[in-house]
Parts: sequence; C-alpha cells; structure tokens
Amino acid sequence: MKKMLRFATVGSVDDGKSTLIGRLLHDSKNIFEDQLEHVAEISDRRGSDFVDLALLTDGLRAEREQGITIDVAYRYFATPKRKFIIADCPGHIQYTRNMVTGASNVDAAVLLIDARHGVIEQTKRHSLLASLLGVPHVIVCVNKMDLVDFDENVYEGICEQYRRFSERLALKDVTFIPISALAGDNVVERSANMTWFNGGSLLHLLESMYVAGDQNSIDMRFPVQYVIRPQTLNFPDFRGYAGRVSSGMLRVGDEVTVLPSGFNSSISSITTYDGSIEEAGPGMSVTVQLNDDIDVSRGDMICRTGNVPTVDQNLDAMLAWLNHLAELQVGRTYLLKHTTRTVRCKIQQIQYRLDINTLHREQGVDALAVNEIGRVSLRTSEPIFFDDYRNNRVTGSFILIDEASNLTVAGGMLRRIEK
Repeated sequence: MKKMLRFATVGSVDDGKSTLIGRLLHDSKNIFEDQLEHVAEISDRRGSDFVDLALLTDGLRAEREQGITIDVAYRYFATPKRKFIIADCPGHIQYTRNMVTGASNVDAAVLLIDARHGVIEQTKRHSLLASLLGVPHVIVCVNKMDLVDFDENVYEGICEQYRRFSERLALKDVTFIPISALAGDNVVERSANMTWFNGGSLLHLLESMYVAGDQNSIDMRFPVQYVIRPQTLNFPDFRGYAGRVSSGMLRVGDEVTVLPSGFNSSISSITTYDGSIEEAGPGMSVTVQLNDDIDVSRGDMICRTGNVPTVDQNLDAMLAWLNHLAELQVGRTYLLKHTTRTVRCKIQQIQYRLDINTLHREQGVDALAVNEIGRVSLRTSEPIFFDDYRNNRVTGSFILIDEASNLTVAGGMLRRIEK
C-alpha cells in the first residue's frame, strides 16, 4: 500500500507556486490530455508563447484574470512510490488566513523564493506560520533560477539569507533546492543546467521523505464523535463509540480512562467498515467497544490509563485571527471547537501581538486584526482535554466560531500552562 504525503506550496505572490504544481503534475504524467488541451487553448488566447501550467490549479475566474491564487486549491496525484495531496496556498498578504487553513495539517511545506528577490516579507510571514503550525518539514525551493543564469552564488546567497532568519524559528527540518518551475529544472528530473547542485529533484525528495516518525504514536487520544446503538435483533446489546484516532495506538485489551468522568475500563473490540481489527493507529476511523457500561457521549475522550491529556478551563494559546469583518477583542465570547467538543469561551487577555517581520512581541494590545497573530488567554465554560500543540497537532489545536454569524474567525494552537 502506497504511503500518503500531504504538502503545501507557500511563498510570496508570483514566486511560481501554481506553476510548480502544474509542472509536477505535467512531468509526472498526472494530467489528462483534455485538461492540457484546455490550458493550452487559454494560454494561446492570452497570447502566451508557452503553456501556462499555473492554470491547472488557479480555477477561479478572478484567479485566472489576475494571474494570482486566492483560495486554497487542492490537487491529488500519485507516482509508483507514493500518493500526494497538494494544497496550493495564496501568496498575497490579505489571503494569509487561507494559507493557515491550507498548511494546518500537512506533512511538509514547499516554500518558494524568487531567485531575483531573495527572502522578502511574505517569505518570513509564511515561514513563521509554518513554524507556529508545527509543519515537520520545510523544502525551500529557490525558483526562477533560469532568470539569474543558473548562478550558484545567487542560490547560495539566498540559502544563507534564509538560514539566518530561520534560526529564530522552531523549524525542525529545512532542505534547500534550486529549481525552475517554468522550464522544469530539478522539479521531476535533475537539471542539466545546474550540475553544481548535488541533490536530487524535488519529486525525488518528496517521494523519499520519511514522515512516519512525525506522528505522535505514544499518547493515545480517541475523541468520541458518535455513540452507536442500533438496538436491532442482530445487535441487541451493541454500544459502540465511533470516532477518529487522533494519536497513539488503540489495541484490544488496553486499559483506558474516559474523560471527563474519569472512569476506567478496557477495550473489548475495535471495528471498521471492513470488520474487526486488533489495533488502530492515527487517522483511522473506527468504532470502539468497552467492557464496562460507562456513560460516554459525543465530545468525551478515551485515553490510555496513566497517560491522559491536560484537563482545564483556563487556556493559553497562539491565535491566528482570520476574520476580516471584525477584530478579536478582549472580553468577547466565542464558540470554541476542539476535536469533537464545542464549548463557549471568553477572551481574557491578549498577552502580546507578534510582529511577523521582526518577531518582536508587542505588549499592551487589546485587539487583533485579520491575519495578525497573538498569544491569548481564554477561559472556557467547560473543561476541554488537550495536549501542548508542539506534542500533538490534533488535540493541541482548535478553532473559534462567531456565535452570531457561525463564521470561523480564528485558529488556535494550545500551550500547556506550567503550574
């Protein structure tokens, strides 16, 4: 069975993100002939002397008219070695919130830098967001090398410039590669124009990237999404708890604790659509049965006994504000959705706002505007069960919802409060 890799393309506007994805799809033979003909027809109508592969991902009319990416575009393709899900994220500052949603659950971020311009503001912004979102791997692609005559010194200078900035970020694994997305150099095949580069192509890097170790396989967390009680003749006493494994491994016979009640039991069976299994890992949707009759409802969490998450109403989080209609204000009340549990919460304090360019912490602020990031203190109406985001990206994240409009207005990353 092929392993799946999710990655996002990020970077400033016009750095070539959509073109890179189009080139990946084209050169890896993942485009149908009618799709290519349609793109070639549009390119010719515009007077282009080449096939604009960016049109494969820029599907909105406004995107094609302006030549930019506005919404996150998802594309799927496969090679003999791996399956891929790509999130093509917009580069404009006003669409930074779209980048947050696109990169929130990826295994890697492919960060593009224009070889003519080097590291600019939006490069820093997206790098900071990748760091805050805990993206395990970052591939820095210095693009448009054909426009600087494939100069090795230009490439090395940009790499050094980025290293100096990224030293202040919590990026775990950073890899550099020089490419030309338009011409296909070092995208799927190694480039004959950059023989001075000893690494492989971008696709080779994506195919060989090891991501299994990025998952939290220690802390077993199973948020209950639905209680299954068929009460039929075939299943008269069946009581199962359906959900998706957030992290760790569920095994038949494991001693577990149910939150918030704190009652203990053990797993009697694990069932999927295809039948019973002995164990389930992160990302698997299963139904769990327990050996004891315990009151378990949607929003509860099943954990391994002796390894339970933090249970608290007072939360400390990094918050990315996504709403362009109103600012985040101290004292406001929102709905907080965390795994399968939704509670009301109140913004107690904005500890600081983060300057994305300088990484300076601006204290004494009482509001966050759209695309701004800050550290906030919240209090929920009921306790939630969470881990530090740096240890568990699923149980350490949440969204805020405006009660009046039902719009998602913020994404948050929880930090454990040291007591």
